[in-house]
Amino acid sequence: MSEYKGIKGFQVQTRTEDPVPYAQALADNPYAGVWSSGGALNTTRRLLAGTGPGTAALGFGGFATTVVANNESYNGTSWTELADLNTARGQLGGANHGTQTAGLAFAGETATARVAVTESWNGSSWTEVADLNAPRYGGGVGGDAGTQTSALFFGGYTTAKSALNESWNGSAWTEVGDLNAAKEGVAGTGPSNSAALAIGGSTTAAVTQTESWNGSSWTEVSDLNTARKDAGASGTPSAALFFGGQTPPPARVSNTEAWNGSAWTEVNDMATARSQLAGNGSSTVALASGGTTGSNTNATEEWAFSGLDPSSTPAEGYANAITGDFYYNSTTGQFKNVGAGVGSWSSGGNLNGGRYGIMGAGSLTAGLAMGGTFQPSDTTKNTAETYDGTSWSNAPTMPGNLRNGGSWGVQTSAVAVGGSTSPGATPLGSTAFEFDGSSFSNGGSLNTARRFNTAAGASSTAGITWGGGDPGDYAITESYDGSSWTEVNDLNQARGNMAGNGTQTAAIAAGGGPSGPSNVELWDGTNWTETTELNTGREFGGPSAGMGSSTAAIVASGSPNNVESWDGTSWTEVADLGTGRPSGHMVGYASTTSGMLFGGTPNSYATYTEEWDQPSFQIKTVTTS
Repeated sequence: MSEYKGIKGFQVQTRTEDPVPYAQALADNPYAGVWSSGGALNTTRRLLAGTGPGTAALGFGGFATTVVANNESYNGTSWTELADLNTARGQLGGANHGTQTAGLAFAGETATARVAVTESWNGSSWTEVADLNAPRYGGGVGGDAGTQTSALFFGGYTTAKSALNESWNGSAWTEVGDLNAAKEGVAGTGPSNSAALAIGGSTTAAVTQTESWNGSSWTEVSDLNTARKDAGASGTPSAALFFGGQTPPPARVSNTEAWNGSAWTEVNDMATARSQLAGNGSSTVALASGGTTGSNTNATEEWAFSGLDPSSTPAEGYANAITGDFYYNSTTGQFKNVGAGVGSWSSGGNLNGGRYGIMGAGSLTAGLAMGGTFQPSDTTKNTAETYDGTSWSNAPTMPGNLRNGGSWGVQTSAVAVGGSTSPGATPLGSTAFEFDGSSFSNGGSLNTARRFNTAAGASSTAGITWGGGDPGDYAITESYDGSSWTEVNDLNQARGNMAGNGTQTAAIAAGGGPSGPSNVELWDGTNWTETTELNTGREFGGPSAGMGSSTAAIVASGSPNNVESWDGTSWTEVADLGTGRPSGHMVGYASTTSGMLFGGTPNSYATYTEEWDQPSFQIKTVTTS
């Protein structure tokens, strides 16, 4: 007997609109911290203190045409004048980490002297309380941490640059463990007198040092990417923001760096480069106010995150499209199904100089091309170019000519290493050229000079290079810490001209030369392990400059021009390049969904850029005829 469900069939879900590819939505609207303009201070000044929980802030003291006692409150839109400090001063410290109605102002410099004065704020007026043990100024805008009853003040200037650290318990200051280095212009942030960060500052010059306080002693942790003093800071020892400041030689910057508890990462810059500013808030909601751009400013900028948060995938308003879904679109009156996305190649902007043996880094919208041999002159050069997703622009040159080396990184923190200085096999390269987004500098030298090596990494201070050839083939692997190279475990098969991507601790090496093997090896931070081979052996593959991963990769370029995608287990043939060419460079995919290849041979295609796009899924209309 037939069952009812067998006669009736199965239920088809109905949707009024097609699902939106969430991966594309993230690419179009990434989750990132950005600065935006806020309300201007009423009193234009520098060397003020800023405290409070993000956009609910206080700004007090500072230097206008002379030291001032002005105190202003910010409500997220505008500043309002409140009761002044009792003692006018600049280069002071402040604390009220979490509230706008209870805080401290301490230390600083009046028109005539360094002071130890401490004042307490109750939301309407300031009252003098117990003084610091040592009068000083220049503890840095934000050179403090804590609340009205639990704070620190460290560094600064007494009769010389100081490492002195004092702890506040709500009624008195006590000298506790000193900083590891005496410095002024240091920025500080933290929730209490038992947990804080001391960031940057100046010893004999601006420094990159970061020190962490555990309640009894300071420990040096990972350095900043850019040395500077007189910057702003916000957050906690596990999540902080550091912005603006002055670098050596004296230059004000807009750089912003984010701290995740173990390392600093460059993030979006402020609109206005300045130093001696006030900073307050957290790592996700912060305020930068006042300071100097060369002359005093009253500008305020607000830091906040916008875009789609990947942690909420799929975000509200985005359908969670699952491959294999079948549904009826009631708006169009069509049956549809969701299939796997199919990638394709399209033309991008042409390089300004056609070349092969090129090195690269970055992403599809922020790429970097370095060196290479230019065609048709067959001359190796030190030229670099940057890509904005549409066109290439000339960038600062490298310290030397280079081609056929390894490279990795992002557009603002990249490395090119190895290679050779001319089309001939010698001299081979050993020096790393590091790019910080504005200029190149010499890095550490390889232990074994070679060309046709491949590299991977996330930043200029953490990378790996392996293999190489001509003359001979190399299995050598070396790891980089930002200053020196260390030999680690070799590849299982010596070869050069490989495709590769990943990080210092998780990378993939595929294909290679001179015979174009199909071998693939995975790096786990300690050893290389043979894994599933390519479907088609090749050499001169296009490395991805470290922007991919060992579990999601693409091998393109080379001979032949077919493209293969890696999912961590197996290789799948995907859409071929429009133009096959050896000595190109695949760069810039954070997964197998977005990337590009540029340069290469033959001569007529040496300027070409091809862009790869693979949507997370495709929607197809189901015909019923």
